[in-house]
Amino acid sequence: MKLVSRRKFLRTAGRYSIAGLSAAPLVSLLGGCLTVGTVGSLGDIGSKMESAMKIGKAVAKSVEDITPEQEYYIGRTVGATILATYKPYNGKRANQYANILGQTLAQASDLPETYGGYHLQVLDSDDINAFAAPGGLIFVTRGILRCCQNEDAVAAVLAHEIGHVQLKHGIKAIDKSRLTSALSTIALEGAKQFGSAELSSLTETFEKSIGDITATLINNGYSRSFEREADEAAITILKRVGYSPNGLIDMLNVMKTKLNPEGTDFAKTHPSPESRIKNIKKKIGDDAKVVSPKARQARFRRALGKI
Repeated sequence: MKLVSRRKFLRTAGRYSIAGLSAAPLVSLLGGCLTVGTVGSLGDIGSKMESAMKIGKAVAKSVEDITPEQEYYIGRTVGATILATYKPYNGKRANQYANILGQTLAQASDLPETYGGYHLQVLDSDDINAFAAPGGLIFVTRGILRCCQNEDAVAAVLAHEIGHVQLKHGIKAIDKSRLTSALSTIALEGAKQFGSAELSSLTETFEKSIGDITATLINNGYSRSFEREADEAAITILKRVGYSPNGLIDMLNVMKTKLNPEGTDFAKTHPSPESRIKNIKKKIGDDAKVVSPKARQARFRRALGKI
């Protein structure tokens, strides 16, 4: 795959000047989503049924059969739930930087396009964490960005989350029994015959499916195998773009000095930095250490120096 030059990276500022460059666009994107707390309280039965059918069909299919559009609607709702837990950071420069860098990395992934596109949002939290919702919505906290001492490290964080999207780890977090339940409900009643009991069952299934994903992202974390797969995907993406995979090691080395073992953030939801570093070193071998050109480091400091 063709490498993305630093000059091209800078030129992308104009190219992505509309979608997701500040907190407002992503918050606006998610503003109309059904959240777990509001699915059952919509007043208009027609709108309620349409939404339930659209998302119910999504969770009723197997992971492999879920379409990009259905994944997008699931991801929107997961993203809205995350933003109900974490306040978005409104710093325009930091969000613009994260989006341009993230878009560049996404183009070098095995899933360069999603139905709704990739959107990135910085969260106003000291927690050291990052989340990837299905369909391409990625969230990074100020806390994890403070663990990054150069652009290669920021790129590594974003590439890891893009890896989760590419590998559909969020969708795979849905309990398979929920898929069977939704499928049974839809099979019993057609859209025109849906009664309140069937609609209630379908919306409850959807709520619990979203709960499966958000519980994994925020409370439990992905399995070690999923985290390893995302790290390996990140290494590939970073090399394709021209960043050093050692940026991931640098970030993890800083992170392990700041994590609270009893905390509720990265320490709770991810494998230890030490185990990840060990696996990454096996994968990259004697890869060159991170050397940040002055222009790149200046760009990094302008965007995140006050984060």
